[in-house]
Amino acid sequence: MTQNIKHGLFIILGIAALLLTWPHAFDWMRNGGNILDPFQFFGDAIKAGGTAAFLSIDMAIAWLVFMIWVVFDAKRIGMGTKWGWFFVALSYIGVSMTFPIYLVVRERFLDSKARTAG
Repeated sequence: MTQNIKHGLFIILGIAALLLTWPHAFDWMRNGGNILDPFQFFGDAIKAGGTAAFLSIDMAIAWLVFMIWVVFDAKRIGMGTKWGWFFVALSYIGVSMTFPIYLVVRERFLDSKARTAG
């Protein structure tokens, strides 16, 4: 799979995640939810029990790992800590949207860095 096709797929999946998840977030906010309060957000999702609790706990932990990793990874590869924090902030819109976008930006940054060095 070429880089452009893979990156296009990542971006399409990120946009799909955004479009499929946010209508539910808007419903939840209309009912008094605060999207900037992850404790309330995940707490309300876990209360439903069963599959919702499983997916909410799984996603909360994956999101936490992403937020820690992206800051250190961006710094480690030379993009800078500010870019890492930018992607942490963007992940509040949705980690399932932000993660593929970060992967595209990361790979393109590393490719650009390799071309300049070589």
